[in-house]
Amino acid sequence: MLNLDEDRFLAIQSGAVAQAAPIRAAVRELQTTGLRNVYFLGAGGAGILMQPAADLITRESTVPCFLAYPAEVVVQGAPNLGAGSLVVLPSLSGTTKEAVEIIDYAHAAGAKVLAMTGHADSPVAQAADYSIVNFAADDTSSESFYVQSLLLAKAVISDDADYDKLVLQLDALPNALLEAKRQFEPRAQELSVHFADHENFHIFTSAGNTWAEAYYFAMCILEEMQWIRTRPVHASDFFHGTLELVEKGVSVIALKGEDATRAVVERVEAFAPQVTDSLVVIDTAEFALDGLDAETRALVSPAVLATVCERLSVYIEHERRHPLTVRRYYRRIAY
Repeated sequence: MLNLDEDRFLAIQSGAVAQAAPIRAAVRELQTTGLRNVYFLGAGGAGILMQPAADLITRESTVPCFLAYPAEVVVQGAPNLGAGSLVVLPSLSGTTKEAVEIIDYAHAAGAKVLAMTGHADSPVAQAADYSIVNFAADDTSSESFYVQSLLLAKAVISDDADYDKLVLQLDALPNALLEAKRQFEPRAQELSVHFADHENFHIFTSAGNTWAEAYYFAMCILEEMQWIRTRPVHASDFFHGTLELVEKGVSVIALKGEDATRAVVERVEAFAPQVTDSLVVIDTAEFALDGLDAETRALVSPAVLATVCERLSVYIEHERRHPLTVRRYYRRIAY
């Protein structure tokens, strides 16, 4: 596969699954002393990737859960954040400005911070009360963050028996993701030409736990790393404005997972061909994912889409001769 170190990929994703024990230990310790609520306070792409876990806690438990922008919390305050709060802070580098600032805010309020980083010696990892470290890079971090945040959400929601059942399933995930990459490779190469030829306007849509990946890939990969104009819109909102912009030549990309919201995306999928000749659907149900039952498949759909979209980004980079590492402003100038 193009520009993929398979052994490195498997090691990183296995490392994410291996965080199950320390994540559960941290959550159980807080539950013993009184876990009042959970705040997911990641910045940028890492923050977006926390959405499936936050929604899972909200949907399946009575523990209040908040997904917020750390920069806004620092300037506006958060009255529910205090003693008994668990702040979940993903930051791959462990140096993100907003992440460093929110730790000070959370500690001043009496909250505990669980950081998910790729570097143990980073400021965020060093300052957190619980430091979950799994080395990753941009091309492997999405799956890693999805898995770790899923483990945290399930630790909040589940008893030990159910948690152990999930972890046993996730042991098969790294190899399942690698096989999904292999299966998607020819299509990724084919679709890269689509993005090279349609630079003006792409609409990305999804729903449920896969909406985060549509939002993330459009903003953090195509916009940030490729300077391609995109419009991520939730499938529930598609028919409340965005549909009027769809016409022949407008590119619509729908990401489909396997949770109950699949039907919401299928409504867009049924409509789009009536008004555009450019519809792309990427569906997790197309991948074998050996070793995972139906419930786990639905939970890991964001990671599956992330892993195949990584193949797409590699070929887009190649087709456009635009390295994914090139930036004009990000971490290059002061802002």
